Amino acid sequence: MPRVLLIEDDPSVREGVGLGLRRRGHEVRAAETGEGGLAALAEFRPDLVLLDLMLPGMNGVQVCRRIRETSQLPIIMLTARGDDFDIVVGLEAGADDYIVKPARTEVIEARIKAVLRRLTDPGTRPDIDFHDELAIDRAGLTVAKNGERLPLAPSELKLLLHLSASPEQVFSRQQLLEYVWDHSYHADARLVDACVRRLRHKIEDSSRTPRYIQTVRGFGYRFGPL
Repeated sequence: MPRVLLIEDDPSVREGVGLGLRRRGHEVRAAETGEGGLAALAEFRPDLVLLDLMLPGMNGVQVCRRIRETSQLPIIMLTARGDDFDIVVGLEAGADDYIVKPARTEVIEARIKAVLRRLTDPGTRPDIDFHDELAIDRAGLTVAKNGERLPLAPSELKLLLHLSASPEQVFSRQQLLEYVWDHSYHADARLVDACVRRLRHKIEDSSRTPRYIQTVRGFGYRFGPL
């Protein structure tokens, strides 16, 4: 079972989530501060991080950015209901998904499985696609630009694999939510938009004038390149 690092300052949430995941076979390490969570990363070597946004001192967004400086480890944010602005900021910082507290253990478990599944699902075409200077290795689950491998988070990689598997086809945000995130409700459309923005920063020469991932106004996104 995946090893989970839980960074949460609320003792009741920390104990409840930790206990629920341990009962399902996960090994869980808990930290109550951002600094403590970062210190536990190297020692514990988790498969996934559950990260509270509202941490004392170093907040969850700062922790997420620190992790993304050196790792593409899957990150799921834990957020209080109604923190829409913080959710968007957290997604922009590199989180792969979010869960609104309080959440049942089975919901958390389902999200963990969905995020980790993106690491092992190469899509439908086991080859290397070349799009100008962009090389997408579907079997090796890597993406390179001008020969240099790009550090893509799991959600970014699966989004790119899905879009590029059908060039010129327009996908709605809802279709992308269902495929990449396994979500079937409309409220999470910002997951798609935030992920597209992060992906553009990594694969495009200019995220303001993207060549590869095109916005089709009123519909969704398509893969170019132009």
